[in-house]
Amino acid sequence: MEIIFAILVLGFLGLFFGIGLAIASKKLAVHIDEKVEKVFHLLPGANCGACGNPGCFGFAESLVSSKAVVDACRVSNEASREEIARILGTSLEKKIRRTAVLHCQGGAKVKERFIYSGINDCLAANLVAGGSKACVFGCLGFGTCAKACPFGAISMSEEKLPVIDQNKCRACNKCVLACPKKLIALAPITGVVTVCCNSHDFGKEVKMACSVGCIGCKLCEKACKFSALTVIDNLAVIDYHKCTSCGECVKVCPTHAIKMPVEAQKFT
Repeated sequence: MEIIFAILVLGFLGLFFGIGLAIASKKLAVHIDEKVEKVFHLLPGANCGACGNPGCFGFAESLVSSKAVVDACRVSNEASREEIARILGTSLEKKIRRTAVLHCQGGAKVKERFIYSGINDCLAANLVAGGSKACVFGCLGFGTCAKACPFGAISMSEEKLPVIDQNKCRACNKCVLACPKKLIALAPITGVVTVCCNSHDFGKEVKMACSVGCIGCKLCEKACKFSALTVIDNLAVIDYHKCTSCGECVKVCPTHAIKMPVEAQKFT
């Protein structure tokens, strides 16, 4: 009899609390705007934070409440951005797609000043006298940028240099912020010519540390017919607003510090 009574009591309590939870779930339910849900499902879901919001859902809420603009999301594709703008009833400005580019090609070619045996992280290595590389401006090769990329767009080569897959890159800026040497920048996808160096040393010092660095000779500057390339502080700098990717600077660079991808060369 006592066992039956205990079972009845437990059954009653279970029913009572079940009803209570059902009522509470309805009373305390958070009602989500249908428009927010539609916008959220069109976002990439990377939660990279590049837009300045706490994840994609927070960005969707900001968009619907007019606290943000669609262009603030750097990683959405054009089709998704257009659909979001349609849902919000706003216009979308056409923008040239950007991609991350690496301003270094030294890697294993660069001499070592000392043997580093610390944490395999660029930030940690940079704290030790600016890293072990003879070129203090160059890539340290520990792949901190690759670890920071939420889209798997960066891998490390055998030369211990980042390799950026432009098809996967969403220009979220994570790798740019992760690199302690500031070797990665965002450039227009159409601006294929890249200065693969970041050294501001004089030519003689560059040659002593790295065979493929910019020596500031200004041959590229003289060869450019569009005034798109200028040597500033011993380093060639490209103005992508003027650059036509003609490739003349690539041809005259004595250290091959200026590069153009093979697939782009056939169009020049």
